[in-house]
Amino acid sequence: MPDPAGEKHQLAGFDAQERGFNRPVEFLRSASGFQATLRYEATRIVTPEALSPAEALQQLILLLQQRGYTQLRSQQSYRDGIYLGSQELWVEYPDRPAVPEVGIFALLKKWFGRSPG
Repeated sequence: MPDPAGEKHQLAGFDAQERGFNRPVEFLRSASGFQATLRYEATRIVTPEALSPAEALQQLILLLQQRGYTQLRSQQSYRDGIYLGSQELWVEYPDRPAVPEVGIFALLKKWFGRSPG
């Protein structure tokens, strides 16, 4: 049974609908590693087990970016169960480049997406 790892981060950025958010990320410790957990609206994301909380956080960032989240940044707010406030610096994660759309649907989307001039 996983238990809290005594570490938390704040994660901020924009969701896939370009709405700003700021939520806590909790880390759970299990017999074989750490998992990061994020709750945002009706979504709950739990990463696969990782060797460290830092690695679990990286996995969470990648999962969110794959779902269209952008401008993500995190700040550690608890270490070993001790509240840090805003003492730690924010860490920013560069957005992943968008995959270009190709094919007939991309052309139609581009053509119908044009605004009248």
